[in-house]
Amino acid sequence: MICFMRSCHIPEVAAIEQICFSDPWSARLLEDSLQNSWNHFWVAEEDTLGTVLGYAALSLIAGEGEIQRIAVLPVARRQGTARELMAAMERFVRENQGEALTLEVRQGNKAARNLYKSCGFAEEAIRKGYYRHPAEDAVIMWKREI
Repeated sequence: MICFMRSCHIPEVAAIEQICFSDPWSARLLEDSLQNSWNHFWVAEEDTLGTVLGYAALSLIAGEGEIQRIAVLPVARRQGTARELMAAMERFVRENQGEALTLEVRQGNKAARNLYKSCGFAEEAIRKGYYRHPAEDAVIMWKREI
C-alpha cells in the first residue's frame, strides 16, 4: 500500500536510508524535509503489518518534479514496489499541474536505470563526480511529458 509519509514513519525510513545508501539521510534531515512545502514523501507499507518496505521523496517546484530518493528494502525488491512509488510520484506531479520529472542516478546502477527507462525516462546528461562513497558520475534522466 502506498501512502503519504508521516512523522511516525521516520524511524523506519531512516533505517532504509542506512541500508540502501552509502551517504544516508539522517532522521533529522528527513523530519526537516517533511516540513518543507515543496517536498513530498511516500511510503510503501506491507499490507498485513504496516511495515515500511520502501519510500520515495520528490520536490515539486515551478512545474518540475525532481525525484530526490527512492529506496526499497533488499527483501522487497523486484516485486513492483519501486514502480508503484514511481507511479505515485508521477500521478502527484500531474495532479499538481507539473509538466516533467527528473532524477539523478549512479551511472553504475543498472537496475535503477532500467527501471527508470521502463517508466518512460530518458538519459540526457552526465554529471561528473556527483556521488561520493564511492566516487561516481550521475546520469541525469528526464521524463519531459507526463
